[in-house]
Amino acid sequence: MHTATPLHTAVSDLPPSSQAAEPNLFGLDQTRMQDFFAAHGEKPFRATQLLKWIHQQGVTDFNVMTNISKTLRQHLTDIATLHPPQEITRQTSQDGTRKWLLQVDQGNAIETVLIPETERNTLCISSQVGCALDCQFCSTARQGFNRNLSVAEIIGQLWMAEHSLRQEQGFTVPNAQPSGPYRMISNVVLMGMGEPLLNFDNVVSAMKIMMNDYAYGLSWRRITLSTAGVVPALDRLREECRVNLALSLHAPDDDLRDELVPLNKKYPLKELIPACQRYLGDDTRRRVTIEYVLLKGVNDSPQQARALVKLLRHLPSKVNLIPFNPFPQSGYERSTPKSIELFRDILIKADLITVTRKTRGEDIDAACGQLAGKVQDRSRRERRFSTSTSGVNS
Repeated sequence: MHTATPLHTAVSDLPPSSQAAEPNLFGLDQTRMQDFFAAHGEKPFRATQLLKWIHQQGVTDFNVMTNISKTLRQHLTDIATLHPPQEITRQTSQDGTRKWLLQVDQGNAIETVLIPETERNTLCISSQVGCALDCQFCSTARQGFNRNLSVAEIIGQLWMAEHSLRQEQGFTVPNAQPSGPYRMISNVVLMGMGEPLLNFDNVVSAMKIMMNDYAYGLSWRRITLSTAGVVPALDRLREECRVNLALSLHAPDDDLRDELVPLNKKYPLKELIPACQRYLGDDTRRRVTIEYVLLKGVNDSPQQARALVKLLRHLPSKVNLIPFNPFPQSGYERSTPKSIELFRDILIKADLITVTRKTRGEDIDAACGQLAGKVQDRSRRERRFSTSTSGVNS
C-alpha cells in the first residue's frame, strides 16, 4: 500500500517564488550567475562557488557557505534569495515509484516523479503548470494551463529530489568547501506536466544547470526532453542545447493525430518527421525515442502498426509502446495484452527497436499521462471538459 506524507506547512503560508523581490539564485546558470556577481563588483569565480553550494551540497543558507567571506554572505542575504519549490506531499508506490506535490505559488502546484531502478534513478520533471496543449488521453491536459515554470522551479525539482534522497541515505552537508558532486539522480526526463518546448528559454537554462560540472554534471545522454512536436523550437534546440529527444507521437497518420494531439494541425507529420531528422543530423549513434500510448480500438490495430513502420522508415528511432494509464472520465481504455503484443511484434519484424514500457506508479497516479497537480486553469479547458462530460452522463 502506498504512503502519503503531508508537510505541516499550510499551502497559503508558502512564499511564492515568482513574487520574491530579490533574484532567486536557483534560477541562474553559470553565465547568468557570473553576470549577477559582476553587477555587484565580484569576480567570476563566485559563480562556481555558489553553484557548488546550491546544487552539489544542497545549501539554501548563505551563512553556511564557509569559503565565502562573511561580508559577502551578509550582502547576498540582503540582495538575493535561495528558494526551491516547497514540498506539500510525497507518495510512495508499491513498486517504489515516488511522487512529490510541489507548491510553486499561492494557487498552483506541480508533480514530480522518481522512478527507481537497480542501476539508475530517473526523475521525471515538469515544465509548466498544467499543459498548454490539449492531448485527449492525458490527465494533465484535462487540468488546463496556468503558466510556464521558471528556471528556479524547474531545476528546483531536481534539487529537491536529489537532496531528499541524500538525506535518507545519511549524507550531510559538510561545513567546508564542497569538493565535488555525489549524484543520487542519474537520469532526468522532461516528461512531466507541460510541453517543454513551449517554455523553451527556461527549460534550456535549467538543462544547462543540470549538465554543468559545478552543479549536477549530467551528460546530455542522461537528459531526455519529450515533445509533442513544436517544429521551430526543435530546430532551435538542436543549435542551443542538444539532449536526447523523445517524440510523443501516438498515431501513424495525420487524421488520427489531429484528434489525439491537436498540435498536429499546426505541425503535421510531413513537417514533424523531417524536423526530427534534422535534430539528429549526421550523428549515427543517436535515435529519437517514439512514445506511443496504446488506446483500445483507437490506434492499436495491425494496420496502424504497419503504417507506423512506414512513417518511421527513414528516421533512426526506437519505439516505446505505452499501455494507456486510465484516469476518471478519460473516455479511453487500455489495449489488451494480446493486441499490444501483436502491435509490438509487427514493429520488431520490421527491424524497429521496440519495447513495451512497464507501467510504474499507477497506484499513486504517477504513471505516464496521469500527472495532475493543482492548476488554476486560465484556458477554461477543465470547465469545458466538465460541462461536456456532465452532458454525456446526464
